[in-house]
Amino acid sequence: MRLLPCGDTGLLVELDDLDQVTGLHAALRAALPEGVVDLVPAARTVLVRFDPGLVDRAAVEHAVRQARPVEAARAHSEVVEIPVHYDGDDVAEVASLLGVTPRELVAAHTRAPWSVAFGGFAPGFGYLTATTWAHDVPRRSESRTAVPEGAVALAGTFSGVYPRSSPGGWQLIGRTDLTLWDTLREPPALLRPGVRVRFVEVA
Repeated sequence: MRLLPCGDTGLLVELDDLDQVTGLHAALRAALPEGVVDLVPAARTVLVRFDPGLVDRAAVEHAVRQARPVEAARAHSEVVEIPVHYDGDDVAEVASLLGVTPRELVAAHTRAPWSVAFGGFAPGFGYLTATTWAHDVPRRSESRTAVPEGAVALAGTFSGVYPRSSPGGWQLIGRTDLTLWDTLREPPALLRPGVRVRFVEVA
């Protein structure tokens, strides 16, 4: 663990891997240190934002070092169910790449206990991981100029849902009609770090 100052109100925690990130983020979220106002996880870091009028950096650093990792799936009670039509343009190709049938791919995707590790790329886009998901899916050799809103996709060991139409190189396996990002909703993002996700196949 490496702690770096980030402006006057931030502390950047550098970690070895995503498992450490999710464990630390879950621990800090479950028992938010005094004066901490926001936690922003990423692939290898957690940004801890604090109010310097309430707490000093040294106290925040001490709280971070004392935190004991928590299994993210146990730390967050919210579960978002995402109905999916598994008719994506790449579902057959991805199944072939992984050496399974399309039905086996869908079964594995719906069976996996997904959770949001971190957000990024676009507002409302969550990078989802699952302990039982053993596949590493290569990105497309050429990105699409426009992936439709609601597209359910795979890349590497992650799954994700495109919150709006945008370019993208992930493999598309399905689509959902859920609105992932809505500025009139509080909070706007349906998929936030720590939220558990269950994909459900629909006709």
